[in-house]
Amino acid sequence: MTAYSTGEAILYTEEEKAGIRKQLDRLLRNTYFSQSKRFPSFLRFIVQEELEGRSDLLKERTLGIEVFGREAGYDTTSDPIVRVTAAEIRRRIAQYYQEPGHELELRIALPLGSYIPRFEWPPTEPVSTTVPDVLKETDQPIATPTTQSTTRWLLVAGVALLAMLSATGWYFIHSRPSTLDRFWAPMLGSRDPVVVCFPQSHFDGITLRNAADPTQQRQLQEKMSAVLVDDLQPLVSLSGLLDMRHQPYILMGEDTTTLTDLRRGPAIFLGAFDNAWTLRVTRGLRFRFGDDAAMTHFWIEDTQSPTRAHWEIDRNLQEATNNYRDYAIVARFADANTGKPAVIAAGIARGGTVAAGEFLTQPANMDLIKAQAPKNWDGQNMEFVLSTEIIDGRSSPPKVEATYFW
Repeated sequence: MTAYSTGEAILYTEEEKAGIRKQLDRLLRNTYFSQSKRFPSFLRFIVQEELEGRSDLLKERTLGIEVFGREAGYDTTSDPIVRVTAAEIRRRIAQYYQEPGHELELRIALPLGSYIPRFEWPPTEPVSTTVPDVLKETDQPIATPTTQSTTRWLLVAGVALLAMLSATGWYFIHSRPSTLDRFWAPMLGSRDPVVVCFPQSHFDGITLRNAADPTQQRQLQEKMSAVLVDDLQPLVSLSGLLDMRHQPYILMGEDTTTLTDLRRGPAIFLGAFDNAWTLRVTRGLRFRFGDDAAMTHFWIEDTQSPTRAHWEIDRNLQEATNNYRDYAIVARFADANTGKPAVIAAGIARGGTVAAGEFLTQPANMDLIKAQAPKNWDGQNMEFVLSTEIIDGRSSPPKVEATYFW
């Protein structure tokens, strides 16, 4: 069975729809889903919308409204429930299909960076034993029992060979690592947990609401450390990717991370000017961060072309309009200070960091590497400069400005 596409919508036969719904019910009966209300309702909704040809409606805001009852104008930036739920569902689906006994089941998948489910039918399709017309002979003598037996054996052997070749071809196509897998291989192959080093913001107080009357608020003086919402999005995306690949990891704030921690295994660094570790480990790279003394202009410079204009943003313009062009560094290299693999996802401002996290977790974006990479690129260190247009505080899809392999 194969679904076919007209434009962007995928059309499914009634038989395929029935098979998908049956597999969905089987999945939701499993303990990974049966003990939750939120995950089954989310997964059932997106599968139904896809089967009915309404996948264009599967956007974050729509899901927040339809599945979680949010108001129509709710702020998806400050309320990441859809993104967090999707990441957890991806992890649970991966765990389900890793268990023995599910290998030949129809696979329901939720690709990273998308809320549109995808379905993969098992590679072992029933094979017809009907003799092809090209093998039929008309003006031939009637076969003796011995000839019939030999002919039958040859047909069975031929069918088996075709089935084996078909399965081998399917396996070869689907087992080849994607660009995303090849980029992350040094991190995902580690036996040590990956340290995800993220920026922290500090506050001297917290606002609490009255239980009887939530409109009444009180400011309490208390030193607190928090993650800003814009940093939460790439943090969730990257940790979700590690979850999907069953790679252990540790989340650590930049002010509590030590060199000893980083020497234990691979590390991912989020954010630039609010993460001292990012600035330290990128200092020796070709593309690195810089700023003026007044800290009103921030940039990425190319140390091999010092006369070239920086990729720069004006802090005053950023604050006044919230519409600007941001830039980010994405890199993967062996850190000279620790001897361990390191990945950078850091924007000049937070919109750039969001774009960098999106770039590193979405296969279509990562495929841009392949078009500009040398042969055997996945065995080399690499660094990229990305740009993203920030409109009303939201980042557009990232664009590759410069690449460097060594």
